[in-house]
Amino acid sequence: MTTSQASSATPRKKTLWAWAIATFFGVGLGKPGPGTWASVATLLVWADYAWAVHPTPHTLLIALLAFIAVAIALGVPAATIVARESNSKDPQSVVIDEVAGQSIALLFSPFDWRHAAIALIFFRLFDITKPFPIRRLENLPEGWGIVFDDVAAGLYALGVASLLRIWI
Repeated sequence: MTTSQASSATPRKKTLWAWAIATFFGVGLGKPGPGTWASVATLLVWADYAWAVHPTPHTLLIALLAFIAVAIALGVPAATIVARESNSKDPQSVVIDEVAGQSIALLFSPFDWRHAAIALIFFRLFDITKPFPIRRLENLPEGWGIVFDDVAAGLYALGVASLLRIWI
């Protein structure tokens, strides 16, 4: 075996904390559609918290805002590290961006499955189609581009879901 073969056969060391956060503790390794799995997992975390704690709407909002802040604050550096270690601009296994975006879409939602489904459907729609100017955010450097296009998709979904709550 030549030196170049040996170095390419040597597994790269993974930064454990970054992979845990970026893949949302392994959810991003699910196939097919890791982004959808992450969105559903986020919805289930939100529902489990609401069901177990029975928070007031205000407390649920504060908890969700804190969750979003942590997802973004840890997600940007984690996504950057995983992208570098994967030699990929936006690895499919990185789903902390979907966690942040789906959480944003759930803001102000009453705790029920109808509102959760609306937030999920619209977030996935905007995340997949990336209407203007969401796609441009992918050009931000490294983890910023990975995370903030989904933050924008979450804001779009939040806007549409909020309008639907007013009309329905």
